Amino acid sequence: MHPIVKLIAQRLALGLLLLFAASILIFVGTSILPGDVAQSILGQSATPDALANLRRELGMHAPAMTRYFAWLGGVLQGDLGTALTNGQDIATSIGRRLGNTLFLAFWAAVISVPLAIFLGLLAVRYRDRGPDKLISAVTLASISIPEFLIGYLLIYFVAVQ
Repeated sequence: MHPIVKLIAQRLALGLLLLFAASILIFVGTSILPGDVAQSILGQSATPDALANLRRELGMHAPAMTRYFAWLGGVLQGDLGTALTNGQDIATSIGRRLGNTLFLAFWAAVISVPLAIFLGLLAVRYRDRGPDKLISAVTLASISIPEFLIGYLLIYFVAVQ
């Protein structure tokens, strides 16, 4: 097998294993939290009958392992479930937003990859001198700022001003 194909196969397998492990950790974490989804949806004034009916409707009467593997089977078949907030299909909601996400990712790559290559070559050309130090400092500062703060600043300067 070609080394590149082997590397890609290993990375894909590790990625799938990581997704599986993360799904287990999130499921276990949400299962051991106090209270449950039915109580959160119906609130403190819910009657025991209403809680029991909602728990049965959500499938919470089944053991945790059964619920997890039922969810995993649905995900593998493309059924991500229904959002509890608005009752819409999650896969449909993601699909509607996927086009915008891919558009943004494409343009981010078109801008950032050539810029990164150019700045990297410039930093190497002037190694340990002013341009290298400036590029390194600006890069470190920009990746250290949280994205939401940059978003707020862009909203302020682009939309408000």
